Amino acid sequence: MNAPPNAAQPVADDAATPEPSRPDNSPPWRPAAAPRSGQPAQPAQSAESPEETLYEVRRKIYPRSVTGAFSSWRVWLVILTQLVYYGTPWLQWNNRQAVLFDLGARKFYIFGLVLWPQDVIYLAVLLVISALALFLFTAIAGRLFCGYACPQTVYTEIFMWIERRVEGDRIARIRLDGDPWSLRKLRLKATKHALWVVIALWTGFTFVGYFSPIRELGGQVVDFSLGPWQSFWMLFYAFATWGNAGFMREQVCKYMCPYARFQSVMVDRDTFVVTYDVGRGEPRGSRSRKTDRQAAGIGDCVNCSICVQVCPTGIDIRDGLQYECIGCGACIDACNQVMDKMAYPRGLIRYTSENAMRKSLSAVAARRRLFRTRTIIYAVIWSVLVGGFIGSLAMRAPLKVDVIRDRGALGREVEGRWIENVYRLQLINTTEAPMRVRVQATSAALQGLTIEYDKSAETLAPTSNRLLPVRIRIPIDDAPEGTHKIRITVTGEGVDDARERAQIQEATSFIVPRGL
Repeated sequence: MNAPPNAAQPVADDAATPEPSRPDNSPPWRPAAAPRSGQPAQPAQSAESPEETLYEVRRKIYPRSVTGAFSSWRVWLVILTQLVYYGTPWLQWNNRQAVLFDLGARKFYIFGLVLWPQDVIYLAVLLVISALALFLFTAIAGRLFCGYACPQTVYTEIFMWIERRVEGDRIARIRLDGDPWSLRKLRLKATKHALWVVIALWTGFTFVGYFSPIRELGGQVVDFSLGPWQSFWMLFYAFATWGNAGFMREQVCKYMCPYARFQSVMVDRDTFVVTYDVGRGEPRGSRSRKTDRQAAGIGDCVNCSICVQVCPTGIDIRDGLQYECIGCGACIDACNQVMDKMAYPRGLIRYTSENAMRKSLSAVAARRRLFRTRTIIYAVIWSVLVGGFIGSLAMRAPLKVDVIRDRGALGREVEGRWIENVYRLQLINTTEAPMRVRVQATSAALQGLTIEYDKSAETLAPTSNRLLPVRIRIPIDDAPEGTHKIRITVTGEGVDDARERAQIQEATSFIVPRGL
């Protein structure tokens, strides 16, 4: 049973004029032009041509501004993530940039940690940890990352905030896009895009600043002396930010991001997601504040469509959970405002699970179901990996050694009384302090091994690597023919701090040619 056509409908306070309800978050359609006098009326055309049924024609979405608890969380997370992103490259550590991925020197500086190409295992483990964290959070509360921390969501929020400040809220933007071009429209559009471009360029500049010292990069920008690769990546990242956050927006989430497609694998009936309470809200219908909804036989939903108007992806959460939903909670804030105006209880749209909704579970009982087999397994594996990752970094040796045999001289006679093998030691000082090294060679099968190398090359500079040629000899009378296992021991000790000590042992072979 529907209310009469003139029944009052609640609208948001920021609306300049009442807006007709529409099923989607799109601009109003203009009626078709009437046929001219004297001309026969044309037959009605099909709503969709055969070609249009093969794909969805995009309708521009004009999200309405909304305030509330979830909106505040998004604002604070936007501020936090951007402080981290834009501010981190400017931090200093030991007279260098604190976080710098120096691809040219093949060194990654992360505060006091210096990683080399040999440490790629840490990157692999970090990616696994991130993936498991994503699975865990999704199994517990849906697409939290998408709704609050994903770069696409964050920059779309920033760009939409600028758009609202320049062009106005939803109704004003719809009218502006529908108006013919004028000086005012040109001025507003140019101002908006100018601000977007500034944000995008600063974002691209900061991105490159993670791979090239940002202070030097800033000087190069001022002097117009950027290199070709720096210029390319700065402009490319700026263009991607401007295009994705300014134009594509929800299209990235709906069609380009694979996470939206396989999220259903990680979501079950006990996962907390944005949910519309069908039992309480249906049948929906317009009414005045004085209407007795029980006598009228209608639910709490007043069918104002504000939940659709605030949705950044343009979906109707009342149709059930959809893969386009990013879990931002904007519809919850909007619906709660309407419920307050109607003096109805909040929570018609809320974060809860499917089982809690179907079985009418209390909030406490629904939260208990979050600790189930799947989430416990995710949490245990994630905790073990994080503990192992941190422990491995804490016990990481400050010295790395690789032994490389000289292929040009596998084994040779020297001075008629020695058998000599030549090696090259790849020494890497992973610390930011100088280190002194000593090299020894031992073998259970060979007695009398001696080692010779350049003693002046014993000191390794901070975060440096060096190839150290080493000659290992044994008296010819004590050298049985064949291949023998030996062990090369490299001991490193900090020059400034003797407590910074490491001892690395590497096994290799010593060859005594036959027929000597």
